Amino acid sequence: MRKTLAFVLTFTAASPALAASGPFFSLANTNFIVTLAFLLFIAVLFYFKVPSIVGGLLDKRADGIQTELNEARALREEAQTVLASFERKQTEVKDLAARIVASAREDAANAAEQAKVDLQNSITRRLAAAEDQIASAQASAVKEVRDKAIAIATAAAADVISKNMTAAEGNSLIDAAIKEVDTKLH
Repeated sequence: MRKTLAFVLTFTAASPALAASGPFFSLANTNFIVTLAFLLFIAVLFYFKVPSIVGGLLDKRADGIQTELNEARALREEAQTVLASFERKQTEVKDLAARIVASAREDAANAAEQAKVDLQNSITRRLAAAEDQIASAQASAVKEVRDKAIAIATAAAADVISKNMTAAEGNSLIDAAIKEVDTKLH
């Protein structure tokens, strides 16, 4: 390949020199001097192996680029894996959030139903307590009325008896009461 490159460069570079006037192989011809300098330059480049060094540098650069591309592919695959993982986690979190919301709604509905039942029970107990208080107050009022009626009837009877009864009748009633108590106690 080197020889082909040198051959092509020689004839391509020497082509303008062939168009010059006068003898070409003369040191007075500037085209000949430029051609000789060019060929000498190419020879020096090949002598110091510049094309192989440049090729080696290009190969190293190509290898570096290939390594970077491989690393980039690996990073891309890793990023896609992480992205897929995060998408799965996001889906799981959304599902969990939906389940939590559904559970909270169900718990709220159950709590509302329980609150209704508890309120109904509380109302029933309070009504029963109020009815008991009303019945107790009614019984107390009836007892007070009876007690007052008895007290008034006793006072009226005492007045009537004291006005209509004599001392002898009172003594006989007392003796009869003592006998009756004596017979009932023994």
